[in-house]
Amino acid sequence: MDDKGVEDAAILLMSLGEEEAAEVFKHMAPKEVQKLGETMARLKIVPRKRLAEVMERFSQVAIEQAALVPDTDEYLTAVLRKALGEDKANLLLDRILQGNDVTGIEGLKWMDPQTVAELLRNEHPQIVAAILVHLDPDHASAICKCFTERQRNEVLIRVATLDGIQPMALKDLNEVMSNLLAGGERMRKSTLGGVKSAAEIINLLGSSYESTVMDFVRESDADLAQKLMDNMFGFDDLINLDDKGIQAVLKEVQTESLVLALKGATPEMREKVFRNMSSRAAETLKEDLDGRGPVRVSDVESEQKEMLKIVRRLVDEGTIMLATGGADEFL
Repeated sequence: MDDKGVEDAAILLMSLGEEEAAEVFKHMAPKEVQKLGETMARLKIVPRKRLAEVMERFSQVAIEQAALVPDTDEYLTAVLRKALGEDKANLLLDRILQGNDVTGIEGLKWMDPQTVAELLRNEHPQIVAAILVHLDPDHASAICKCFTERQRNEVLIRVATLDGIQPMALKDLNEVMSNLLAGGERMRKSTLGGVKSAAEIINLLGSSYESTVMDFVRESDADLAQKLMDNMFGFDDLINLDDKGIQAVLKEVQTESLVLALKGATPEMREKVFRNMSSRAAETLKEDLDGRGPVRVSDVESEQKEMLKIVRRLVDEGTIMLATGGADEFL
């Protein structure tokens, strides 16, 4: 959802009233609640015309939508089990409904990284890895930064070699963190973890953390290190995007963020960006870059990470494709 969409949603929720807005929030992910909450906090006065536009748009969308069944998950489960039998259906359902809260670990998504890290500090690396693969990569990455270097390395190498989550592993997790995990005995193996999950987390650690993790992995397993590298990408790898892909990314990046991100980019990467902007916008951006004095490396890396998150979302949505590794591989 773009900034205007978030603002429209915030205006709508504020117009609904406390009870109704609270019900809507119950169905949202932690990041969505935070983003909407921050937007609502900034909205002090909304022009009557803007409010009318939002309400009209919502009414139109509501009219066009229709619920086919009361509970799609329940309906899908029943249909697949009747068609394929319980075993085959369960294998499919694990993948199709993987985004649902099947582990009882949803509560950790609402906790700050330092708190989660403290809870996990004395747990076995395999258990920590099993938890991290259920979290968003940027959240998992922030948690990893709170670990010691040794724990961080040991956890991430286990994430990379994790081949699903076994029921017994979830049961053990349930015993040591009973207030955060429920239903371990009923869990089926979920297809989480693996090289891609580890690469996503490492991507967001930052250059200093990334180098120590990769050195550790390389010493332990050179083949695994290469697989991780093939699935990772950095800011300058965005030069592999075609013009259409670059343009799609630039539409979602604020000018100030782009200036900071490009401060640490190669000349080739900068030229790629300039070529995919209007001449006026490119000139303005060049002036901003030239006029900007020294900036902290941490600020540059932070903005580059935000752009990489946008890229990964667009990749996941199928809007763009980013080549990595070999010629026939895409991330």
